[in-house]
Amino acid sequence: MSMVNAFSREDFERLGEADKALIARREKVLGPAYRLFYEEPLHLVRGEGVFLHDASGEKYLDAYNNVASVGHCHPRVVEAITAQTAVLNTHTRYLHEGIVDYAETLTATFPDALSQAMFTCTGSEANDLAVRIARFVTGGTGIIATDLAYHGLTNAVAEFSPSLGESVTLGPHVRTVPAPDSYRYSPEEMMEKFGRDVEAAIADLKRHGIRPAMLITDTIFSSDGIFAGPKGFLKPAVDAIHAAGGLFVADEVQPGFGRTGEAMWGFERHGVAPDMVTIGKPMGNGYPMAGIVLRPEVIAEFGPRARYFNTFGGNPVAAAAGKAVLDTIRIEGLQQNALEVGNHLMEGLTTLARSHPTIGDVRGAGLFVGVEIVSDPATKRADAALTTRIVNGLRRRRVLISASGPRANVLKIRPPLVFSRENADMLLEALEDVLKTA
Repeated sequence: MSMVNAFSREDFERLGEADKALIARREKVLGPAYRLFYEEPLHLVRGEGVFLHDASGEKYLDAYNNVASVGHCHPRVVEAITAQTAVLNTHTRYLHEGIVDYAETLTATFPDALSQAMFTCTGSEANDLAVRIARFVTGGTGIIATDLAYHGLTNAVAEFSPSLGESVTLGPHVRTVPAPDSYRYSPEEMMEKFGRDVEAAIADLKRHGIRPAMLITDTIFSSDGIFAGPKGFLKPAVDAIHAAGGLFVADEVQPGFGRTGEAMWGFERHGVAPDMVTIGKPMGNGYPMAGIVLRPEVIAEFGPRARYFNTFGGNPVAAAAGKAVLDTIRIEGLQQNALEVGNHLMEGLTTLARSHPTIGDVRGAGLFVGVEIVSDPATKRADAALTTRIVNGLRRRRVLISASGPRANVLKIRPPLVFSRENADMLLEALEDVLKTA
């Protein structure tokens, strides 16, 4: 999108001298692969709850960062991390009660069949491990993902993360399918089409002599444009991969940990049974931790042969951070908050759409909301340029969101779970102001 690393001379000149100098230093030492958000990059120095503060003291409403899922610098998480760091930090090859406590607490949030956990440091590592396990268990190599999926950055995972664009080449064992689209298809058509597309991908793999190993989906299709409903639309596709002897991997890195409001995990809304669930990002509220929760029978043979070990994955400090996050979600009722505030936000967005026809669709679940921006509601023609203006217009009004989707025209709203009705109203007021001028 043009909001990323798209400095016009006018944008650059609006920056202070210190920020200009910092950008120059950054580009020199970090190189061209890194990106910055927004036409006017943010120089952030502090975060608290749902707010971020820049170097000049300005405060921004964060309606985008799900990594700090229970709020930036939550005291319970900070205390847990610092207390454990002051005592011991080793790895999972020593006995440590905190690691086992966390694994028990985590797996208790899943359906009974998903009862074992393996820990990594990043979601990319978790999905990489899922590939290894799926290939070992099935004897296949074929992977099915959606057209604009993002599942990670390792070489193996980048091969089925087409949202990375020209920087990667999809593997010959990979087939992509169009993501479900509740804006352009009826619920029945969407469910049937997605299942049929997965079946066609399976058939094409077999036609080329490739045995299917797994279907992997982000269960809210974050990069594909955010499609949360209708509930249950994933079932035909999951049934198809199971019938073909493959595994279903639910990537819950973005929709997990209560974000959808209706369930702790996004796949639960669809009534499907994953073989593995990959998790990350919000797991430690900023502390780097991720992992897989899976059925014991999936790992029964792989485990003894692979002797999996990750030096930092699941260490005592990570376990303390993760336990504090789960405790906070439970104690503060953040899953219910996501449901209630998310409903309030979507009601407000739907009201805005009545007077602003450029809002073609409002969709989502809990505090994961997509707003599709169009130039023509009748033809549903995407308007990426207007979307970029809205995102940057909100940034200038000190409200932070992003955008996604194959046409770069879906506003991506994904705030910390402590987002309140008052915060949602701030976002709605700012968006209405931007829509009047954008």
